[in-house]
Amino acid sequence: MGKTMIQKIFENHSGQEAKVGDIIDIEIDVRVARDFGGANVVKNLEEHSLSVDDPEKTFFTFDCNPGGSDQKYAANQHTCRIFARKNNIKVFDINSGIGTHLVIDDGIAKPGGTIVSTDSHANILGAIGAFGQGMGDKDISHAFAHGKVWFKVPPSIKINLIGKPSEVSSPKDVVLKMLQDLGANGLLGYAAEIYGDYIDNLSLDGRITIASMTTEMGGLIVLFPNDNVKADSDANYEKTIEIDIQGLEPMVARPGHPEDTINVSEISGTKIDSGFIGSCTNGRMEDMRAVAEILKGRKIAPGRVLKIVPSTDKIWKKCLEEGLINIFKEAGVLVGSAGCAGCAAGQIGQTGPGEVAVSSGNRNFVGKQGKGDIYLASPETVAASLVSGFITTKDKIPGEPEGVAIPKISKRESKPKQKVEAPLKVKGQAWVIKKDNIDTDMIYHNRYLTITDINEMGQYTFDNLDGYKDFAKKAKPGDIIITAKNFGAGSSRQQAVDCFKSLGISAIIAESFGSIYERNAINNAMPILVSEDLINKVNDGDEISVDFTTGELIDKTQGETYKVKPFSKSQLEIYTRGGLL
Repeated sequence: MGKTMIQKIFENHSGQEAKVGDIIDIEIDVRVARDFGGANVVKNLEEHSLSVDDPEKTFFTFDCNPGGSDQKYAANQHTCRIFARKNNIKVFDINSGIGTHLVIDDGIAKPGGTIVSTDSHANILGAIGAFGQGMGDKDISHAFAHGKVWFKVPPSIKINLIGKPSEVSSPKDVVLKMLQDLGANGLLGYAAEIYGDYIDNLSLDGRITIASMTTEMGGLIVLFPNDNVKADSDANYEKTIEIDIQGLEPMVARPGHPEDTINVSEISGTKIDSGFIGSCTNGRMEDMRAVAEILKGRKIAPGRVLKIVPSTDKIWKKCLEEGLINIFKEAGVLVGSAGCAGCAAGQIGQTGPGEVAVSSGNRNFVGKQGKGDIYLASPETVAASLVSGFITTKDKIPGEPEGVAIPKISKRESKPKQKVEAPLKVKGQAWVIKKDNIDTDMIYHNRYLTITDINEMGQYTFDNLDGYKDFAKKAKPGDIIITAKNFGAGSSRQQAVDCFKSLGISAIIAESFGSIYERNAINNAMPILVSEDLINKVNDGDEISVDFTTGELIDKTQGETYKVKPFSKSQLEIYTRGGLL
């Protein structure tokens, strides 16, 4: 039986056969920590007296908050700089740009290689046929110290794109169509390979756009075949999916859900307040040129704000050389320094309460970019919409823009946490949350990412999840959460696990977990278990107990016994010793 791309990469970096489902140690070619996770990595290494395995393969990238405008970000960055000086580690500092783009453009990451980062969109590396994985700080610390980390060999899916999109569509519209067909968890637990005439003729910038939104489909990575890495002709795929993009029109994702996509024409005319162009998905040179073509000779609609942030400093300088910065400024655009921008709380791109924005970013989770409503679209659609004052496409820009809307203001409340330790068998009150795809911004919002003290984290748990904003006030030590599919989708933030430990939650049982979240929980000894349809058997408030080693769950309130999947050998080993490190 032939090998898929992911199997070939894993075998080349482990020295052993990569059978689907096996857990194997993988050598990591490039190990990266960003500014929000880097300080925790340093803390982990120093507290455990661990040295750096290979400084030449190890990097810090300050892309979340390039200006260091937040005091804690600035402190975290300085912590990383000092550690880097001591250990001869290269720092891509605040003037450099997005780390995943830098390792591609500077040739640090190569086709067939492996990279891990505290960036949940490290799977961008699939654009060059490399394996990239976003991870929490425990995993990255282990990679820094030992040069390798464990992976479960995933099954592979083959995606065939059929046809060619319309002339007014872009790679962003194609990936939004993929999200429409696959949903938020359609690639959950899978590595995918993508094929088709459209892919064969797609530029690197376009491939990066598609690869960067793998996370939003729940996938580990979408790999683009190339001359260096190809699957065997008889490789085994769990399934093959065909997605029709023939004549595809520009698309947009409605607020709150990247997978909730429709044609732009269905909501054309929706008034907007602001726009953002950039992020690891659409901050490339092709994006900048396409936007400049639309903005040249035009002005941003009165009362609106458009923010443009190139992904790297090299692209920023290229925009300057080609006169694009002047076009942007003449149109009334705010141009920011290279970096993540809209996805990170510390840089430009955030929205106020009631603000309606259209963004070229990869996520529009509730609260992700502030309190506003975020529509996701291509850079061309964003630019066309901002000169129009409403959502539209580049071929339908009117002569006169629309008027503006007025946002409303709301406040957030929070309360400190409590903490307990958990044994191999626990009991407590059930919190049954019947929601799929609860993402990490709902669990633990990015505005708290600079917090490194676990004792401070519990108070912010679920304060961005509708219906559970008072969870931290009501939860008691020992309580058990039972929920649905893809719990913990989204970011690689460790805090989305640690906040539950801070509160003393004794276990989380879900139908499935986000891939990075699962790793973070296991690595930090937070008990997580998998069980299907338990949310329709156990009632909210029931007194239950669960045995991590046998998987026996007893609902004492109803007098029923159920089975959940017990800890694996690896999970039990990590749990009983108190965590990966």
